[in-house]
Amino acid sequence: MSCTDRFQLFSFTGKMKVLHLSWVAFFMTFVVWFNHAPLLMVIADSLSISIAEIKTLLIINVALTIPARIIIGMLTDRYGPRLVYSSLLVFCSLPCFAFAVADSFTQAAIARFFLGFIGAGFVIGIRLISEWFPHNELGIAEGVYGGWGNFGSAAAALTLPTLALAFGGEDGWRYAVGLTGLLSLGFGLIFYLQVTDTPKGSTYFKPKQLGSIEVTSKGDLFLLMLMKVPLYGALALLVWKLSPEAANILSVELSTSLYVCLVVLCFIDCYKAWQVNKVIFSKPVPKLHQYKFKQVAILNILYFATFGSELAVISMLPLFFAETFQLNSVTAGLLASAYAFMNLMSRPGGGWLSDRFGRKPVLLILTAGLAIGYFVMGMVDSEWPLWLAVVAAMTCSFFVQSGEGAVFAVVPLIKRRLTGQIAGMTGAYGNIGAVTYLTILSFVDYASFFMVIAGTALVGFIILLWMDEPAGQIAEINEDGTVELINVA
Repeated sequence: MSCTDRFQLFSFTGKMKVLHLSWVAFFMTFVVWFNHAPLLMVIADSLSISIAEIKTLLIINVALTIPARIIIGMLTDRYGPRLVYSSLLVFCSLPCFAFAVADSFTQAAIARFFLGFIGAGFVIGIRLISEWFPHNELGIAEGVYGGWGNFGSAAAALTLPTLALAFGGEDGWRYAVGLTGLLSLGFGLIFYLQVTDTPKGSTYFKPKQLGSIEVTSKGDLFLLMLMKVPLYGALALLVWKLSPEAANILSVELSTSLYVCLVVLCFIDCYKAWQVNKVIFSKPVPKLHQYKFKQVAILNILYFATFGSELAVISMLPLFFAETFQLNSVTAGLLASAYAFMNLMSRPGGGWLSDRFGRKPVLLILTAGLAIGYFVMGMVDSEWPLWLAVVAAMTCSFFVQSGEGAVFAVVPLIKRRLTGQIAGMTGAYGNIGAVTYLTILSFVDYASFFMVIAGTALVGFIILLWMDEPAGQIAEINEDGTVELINVA
């Protein structure tokens, strides 16, 4: 079966086999990434750690994911999804095992810090799927990959407590966590043996240089540098959360040192971008090979509002239901899980709508729906019927996750050889959004929190008006110097 065959979801050959192996790989990364979440209280008792230290583990778990998505995107474009995805699954099993055998907070924290790297797995599949599926099926294929794979966190929450009980004893959680590491290790080997980077006879286009995204105009270079600043700003927020002013985990001296390091790294990163792209100041890029970096910047902002808000809301929604409607934690958790369960349908649905009705129109509609949805959530209070509040949350969830699917229906259509790096930056902006929204939540009430998200979605809608609908073809150069044109519309 070639990549031009019809999309058949329940086929397991050709491009569909690659799709299914890809979403399972992404599913595994989320199981491993969030294998501690449903077992936190048991882990806390076992390691004798405090509530403050538990919250610190949650922060540390996502800290490395922001830069990791950038790095993994670059490695994917350079070395191919097959090698990078399988390597990530294999090597991240090691800190998973380390966490399972940790006997102190320090050991657990170090393991969770490195496990944050597995959260970057998502961007690898974006490039792989774009190699196997034509433009008119790319939205639904990326949506299935993202939506079904993202369900791994919910699967961990549903299964790992039961597994821990089945293993029994005070070390049951260790065996449950260790099992996820074994699964990651095993599937990494399966993925390497069963997947190829491209269909037979196709070329895998690589970036000319490794170290920064290539841009094709002077203005785009300055925009690229500007878009790098929030990446380091989010990491600075994470440092602040661990500093004496917040969780009081880091000392004043260490916090200050980390702030200085982030400023230096930001300047180095911008300098690297200039090094990679300085040729455009002396030799303009031929029009055939140009692309507009504003497309990437707009998608970054939209993913900030969509996936960023999803991560933040999933973290706080059980508590919101419990406090607003006086529910016990089990009932509140079950009701809140409906938000995450929508991923199975919503994200593929957003990709399908994008394939069918156009990238920009669908993004505009979904972003508007997202803004309205969060505005409605901001009005929910104890006077509302519980069922109506749940419906409001699920409706909002549909627009959020469909919007994510629609964003990544556009990412692979910008510049093929840079897809991993673009996906890495856009994906990182989702994590930046989560850090930003959760920080805001620590200062405001729930209603204001939802209204802030609605406001950023509205800003995203306005900025989206400047996005260009993907059209025509993108050009890539084969190793023999010939030009290949890839349809994007």
